[in-house]
Amino acid sequence: MNARQVAELGRDEALALLASVDLGRIVFTEHALPAIRPVNHILDGEDVIIRTHPAAALKASINTVVAYEADDIDTKTRTGWGVIVTGVVRAVSDPEALARYERVLHPWADSTMDQILRIHAELVTGFAVT
Repeated sequence: MNARQVAELGRDEALALLASVDLGRIVFTEHALPAIRPVNHILDGEDVIIRTHPAAALKASINTVVAYEADDIDTKTRTGWGVIVTGVVRAVSDPEALARYERVLHPWADSTMDQILRIHAELVTGFAVT
């Protein structure tokens, strides 16, 4: 088996890769412990946009620092990439933005997801394995 090379990705390349997939994991704090939830997303500029429901555990993390991770790894070839965005998560309240996000971001789960959250990308890290 050939040795793989790991390369750090620049911010622009990492964000472009993140925009190429629609599923990731949000990492937040729940009862002083790390919690992770899979969610689908879109990118709006450098912001990660997700939908959730108002009763979700994630609601307590609004206005706190969270991380968002997505990747595309081929387990057969052991190649791929991963991107992590770290920033403050905020509730989206602008009616025009809410309407636009509701049109383009459709939850995978069959439940009402009427809370839209924005994670501003303060720190973006990424890697590629080739």
